[in-house]
Amino acid sequence: MEYLRLIGIVIIVIGFVFKIDTIAVVLLAGLVTALVSGISIIEFLQLLGEAFVSNRLVTLFFLTLPMIGLTEKYGLRQQATKIIEDIKGLTPGRFLSLYMFIRELAGFFSIRIQGHTQFVRPLVEPMAQASAATKYNLESEKAKEKIKARSAAMENLGNFYAQNTFIAASGVLLITGTMESLGYEISAVDVAQASLPVALIALIMVLISNVWFDRSLKKKYGAAVELNSQREAK
Repeated sequence: MEYLRLIGIVIIVIGFVFKIDTIAVVLLAGLVTALVSGISIIEFLQLLGEAFVSNRLVTLFFLTLPMIGLTEKYGLRQQATKIIEDIKGLTPGRFLSLYMFIRELAGFFSIRIQGHTQFVRPLVEPMAQASAATKYNLESEKAKEKIKARSAAMENLGNFYAQNTFIAASGVLLITGTMESLGYEISAVDVAQASLPVALIALIMVLISNVWFDRSLKKKYGAAVELNSQREAK
């Protein structure tokens, strides 16, 4: 009978395979699991309501969308691009490495500056594109797409590998609570300390990757820029 409580997982898998409405599948799986576990429908609805209220802050990101639209309308991307164009010697790899460092540092202090919608698209990606345009005068759509993908990757890598370096992060608390429930004595500080070397290694690997990315851009597009400069000088 204990295995019968896992029927919710089977329902979710079947629902995803047949592409049934996700919310309906999850609710049905939760209801069936509650019934086979001896929880009444009233108790299930109470648990569902409490979970919704306690996690309502998750939907607050919708409030940022109008703000992002207004800032882009009034020239946020243009101003960010102009700042980068005025910095000599800045390459896409160097800029994205700097953002990776800032992203991990922000994660260490639990400063919420990240987000593809809120930060990468309106600021980071245009600034990376501007550094490439200034240095290499890129016109290749393929190269631009690579920079766009790499900009998004910096956010993903920085968030993934540095999110547990803050002792009060949700991931740290989840790990600590799970290990304590299994009988292991562990503190949030232990988890954060173990996460620091991982974040440092990830930063070093990203720096190396971005250096190679800059070299590939220079090899492919740098020669054309130097040739144009020589022609203009003559």
